[in-house]
Amino acid sequence: MAGKIKGPAFGIFIIYIVTLSIFPGFIAEDLESKALKDWYPIILITVYNLADLMGKSLTAFYVPQCIKRAIGAATARLLFYPLFIVCLHGPNWLKTEVPMMVLTFLLGFTNGYLTSVLMILTPKSVHSSESELSAIVMTAFLGFGLVGGSVLGWFWIL
Repeated sequence: MAGKIKGPAFGIFIIYIVTLSIFPGFIAEDLESKALKDWYPIILITVYNLADLMGKSLTAFYVPQCIKRAIGAATARLLFYPLFIVCLHGPNWLKTEVPMMVLTFLLGFTNGYLTSVLMILTPKSVHSSESELSAIVMTAFLGFGLVGGSVLGWFWIL
């Protein structure tokens, strides 16, 4: 069983490493808006949470049947690092509110959707006698991702 779910376990781990190393520390501490002032982090956090809810809710309507694509999409979320760095240190037109809100929305949406997809598909990808154990392993890797992402998020604040 361990060989069958190492991809999804890695996917769920990397989802939360990426998410929590960026959100909420980077969004709450490193960004400024002259127009929105103190409301900017509040609005970004709201955008993230609504997008996360939308992503989780989308699985009620569509769940892809290819778990490898979900793992690939989870790994592709590593691209959020350079994108957020460019929005923080790049050209002035990228330092505005709209690109940051779009990125924050995508971060939240992909977090919610891919987490749900991997948690739905992984127990289905193993023999039914192993499905409960696979769900427990996935939850453990989700926890490892939460801890790892929280520790990495501390470096954004530095």
